[in-house]
This record gives sequence, C-alpha cells and structure tokens, in this order.
Amino acid sequence: MFKSKYLLIFAIINCLRNCYIYRETAIWQNKRRSIMKEMTIETKVKVGTFSELPDCDKEVVEAARAATANSYAVYSGFNVGAAVRLGNGTIVSGSNQENAAYPSGLCAERTTLFWANSQYPTQPVEVLAIAARNSQGELETPIPPCGACRQVILETEKRFGNSIRIILYGSKQCYIIEDGIKALLPLSFDSKFLE
Repeated sequence: MFKSKYLLIFAIINCLRNCYIYRETAIWQNKRRSIMKEMTIETKVKVGTFSELPDCDKEVVEAARAATANSYAVYSGFNVGAAVRLGNGTIVSGSNQENAAYPSGLCAERTTLFWANSQYPTQPVEVLAIAARNSQGELETPIPPCGACRQVILETEKRFGNSIRIILYGSKQCYIIEDGIKALLPLSFDSKFLE
C-alpha cells in the first residue's frame, strides 16, 4: 500500500515537473519568435521568347547556342554554352569542359568570363547569355548558372562596377534578369567581408 501511494505521488510530481518544463520551453520559444524578424527577398525575372529579344541580345544568345557545339561533355552529355558582350561590343563565348576527375572541369560561364577578363581586362561585361542542350537537343526551359558561376559573375560585376544583364535561353522561353547577379545570389559573399 505504501509503495503504490509512493509511486502515485512520484508520478504526479513527475507530471507536474514535465508540464512546467514544457510551459517554460513554450514561453522561451515564443520570446525567441518575437525577437526574430523575417526578411523577404524578391527576384524579378522577365519571361519571353527568343523572338522577343532585341537584335543585340539575340546575337549574344546565338553565340551561346553555337558554343554548346564546342562543349567537351563526354561524361554528362550536357552541353552548355555561354557568351558575353563586352563594353566595346566584342562578343566572347565559351563552353563547359569536363574532366574524368569532375572537380577539375569548368562550367561554360566561368570559361567565358575568365577568358573575356584575361583578354579584355579593361572591358566590362554588359550581357551574359547561357544556353544548353542534351542528346535530345536544346533545352526548352532555361538553365540557371550554378553557385560557383554565380560567385564569379558577382566578382566580375564588382570588378567593373556594373550589373550584368543575364539572359537564360530555352527553346520555348527565355528568362531575362535585368538587375544583375544579386537577383540570383541575394545573400552573397564579396570582398566587403574580407575587410
């Protein structure tokens, strides 16, 4: 009899203790929620077709599409081409170059930007176009640049002090990002963090 009363009292005390802990945790979480603020990040992307682009942009997109033929994509079969129009009007293109040791390959965007920046070090990049195809042909939906390429685009913008207009080509639609890479990489790392 004594033992069952003891167990009952112990169970009640344990239940009250757990309720108190739960209540304190809920109060703490509510306080934490009220301290945290929410940030909204919006990206504006224009959607259209190739035929709706101005002729000067069509020229850059055509160079990116043609560059897919120079891609070395024997492992993935995913051919990507990129092209840029520089401040002096020169169009430079490049393509992805794969390697059996995958990290050693390079994306089309970086191939293009590195070559353009090394050959025309004083010319800002004004427009970047990206196109891709696989074994079935050109992709209908545009592909965005990967994270590493976004970081290189950001550095190129910072280097020349201008936003790059980005055109992502798909055979059925194109995405146009007017505001530069910050639209695709809003919480970005740049040189200000190194100061």
